[in-house]
Amino acid sequence: MTRSIAFQMDPLEGINIAGDSTFALMLEAQERGYTLHEYQPGALSYLDGRVRAFARPVTVRREEGNHFSAGEYTHIDLGRDTDVVWVRQDPPFDIAYVTAAHLLERVTGETLVLNDPEAIRSAPEKLFVLDFARFMPPTLITRSEAEIRAFLAEHGEIVVKPLHGKGGEGVFRIGSDARNLSSLVDFFAQEMKEPFIAQAFLPAVTEGDKRIILVDGEPIGAINRIPAAGEFRSNLVAGGKAAKVELTEREREICAALGPELKKRGLLFTGIDVIGGMLTEINVTSPTGLVALDQFDGINSAGLIWDAVEERLK
Repeated sequence: MTRSIAFQMDPLEGINIAGDSTFALMLEAQERGYTLHEYQPGALSYLDGRVRAFARPVTVRREEGNHFSAGEYTHIDLGRDTDVVWVRQDPPFDIAYVTAAHLLERVTGETLVLNDPEAIRSAPEKLFVLDFARFMPPTLITRSEAEIRAFLAEHGEIVVKPLHGKGGEGVFRIGSDARNLSSLVDFFAQEMKEPFIAQAFLPAVTEGDKRIILVDGEPIGAINRIPAAGEFRSNLVAGGKAAKVELTEREREICAALGPELKKRGLLFTGIDVIGGMLTEINVTSPTGLVALDQFDGINSAGLIWDAVEERLK
């Protein structure tokens, strides 16, 4: 029997197929004979006890500028018409993201939703990581400028960033002179109701920020993201460059500590970020890095993920 997969994702028209992990997952699923549907989170609805998506069937191919064909949009019942729903839209992790997770949680007894929507909702990436604080750099979460100034005085140099940001957006490095700190705190306070996060600056970031990919709690490899010249943010979307890297003993220790909890929560595909042996984030919403990992290590990471999915489908 042909299986049907629905991808809740950013618009297919705008993705960069050269490095997009969702596209890699779609290609692998199609190669295995699955039928694909695509929809955006705003297309979710609930009617008479059923969760639906206004979705379209798609076929994908690795052709720049001609990477997919699509059929007509129609409502599909996510519980009855699909075998797997992949939650793959980018953050921000806002109330719309949380609402979509609540709706998808209503179909988890009928179809496999990845990552598990309840787990996504209860594991924001810069908060879930606090469960493993022993591996983290010194961290402060607050809205208080006085607390941030005291934290800066203690550590000499810090990074301040939104609690629910993505891709290096809104990440600022503050030196011991505290230049522009008051303006930054005022701006953050005006733009967001939640607290923001400050961490001791890790000079090792100049050597790279490792993205380690875990599948069902087990590491399958890593890439090193090296900041561009004059930049401390290593995110690839912020100009960072990917490089081949191996896991250290310390990083394997971190993975061994996280793995059982990730597996228990139904977080099948995750990416953790490690700088100089320090854990900074656990990415559960829409982790990336598959294409670069395959290029450096000669593996089929999407295939390993689908192997794990098929084990669950059994």
